[in-house]
Amino acid sequence: MAARRMNGLEWVLLAALSVIWGGSFFFTEIGLQSFGPLTVVCGRVMIAAAALWLFVLARGLQIPKDLRTWLALVLMGFLNNAVPFGLISWGQVHIESGTASILNATTPLFAVILAHFLTTDEKLKVNKVAGILLGVGGVAILIGPQAVAGLGAVSLGQFAILGAALSYGFAGIFGRRLARLPPAVAAAGMLTCSSLMMLPAAFFFESPLASENWRVGPVAAVAAMALICTSLAYLIYFRILATAGATNLLLVTLLIPVSAMSLGVLFLGEVLTANALIGVALIGAGLVAVDGRAFQFFARRRSG
Repeated sequence: MAARRMNGLEWVLLAALSVIWGGSFFFTEIGLQSFGPLTVVCGRVMIAAAALWLFVLARGLQIPKDLRTWLALVLMGFLNNAVPFGLISWGQVHIESGTASILNATTPLFAVILAHFLTTDEKLKVNKVAGILLGVGGVAILIGPQAVAGLGAVSLGQFAILGAALSYGFAGIFGRRLARLPPAVAAAGMLTCSSLMMLPAAFFFESPLASENWRVGPVAAVAAMALICTSLAYLIYFRILATAGATNLLLVTLLIPVSAMSLGVLFLGEVLTANALIGVALIGAGLVAVDGRAFQFFARRRSG
């Protein structure tokens, strides 16, 4: 769908989605106070899958039965849930939620690079190259010189979030194969597959049922992350995608770090550093360049 000017409702939904996805970093931080990262991810995807299947059944949507579709859902569950959710949760053991959200905002930059090599209709253009360079500069400033001085826990945590963004980029390209499915069905199937991956991993590497883990705050945080930041977020995401298009939806990545950093500062006592502010500004500028509409606007002003 071609980019168009969004109406008031779509801007409200976009802002809501940025707060919801920004909140996922906040809830992850709370969940990690009691549970291991694999357990947090397992609880998130299992609860979200159950909620979305209830939605699918209530709407009477058709469930896919062919093996090819389910194999695609398995791969999407791996690329879009199991790998990135796991890396983000593990990374947030070592870095703050605000920093994680900024690094995660590089997802569209990875996506445009991958699309250039893996698709025939989304090749790199000047504005996209400029955006990638700005984004890389922002990441370099955010991570800082400690990354080349030695891979400590903080640096590994930062690279884990970048790995999650790269996985999201692959998922975005592969996910085109599921366009024929109703969005809720695709999301429910994908989350079911990732649940089947994460459940044995959580029990093998961690102790999710240990009684000392089950405190009200972390349990509520995992449930909120599943129901609000995953199930509800997917429904809003696909609503915006259907009416406003993918280009407009890209704007949410500019807003998520703002939401996540604000929640971290207000409720988790996190501190904004100068590097974080400069990094998010450069990554944001990169996303604006990739989006391209700012260049089109000024070109029209000059020609007019």
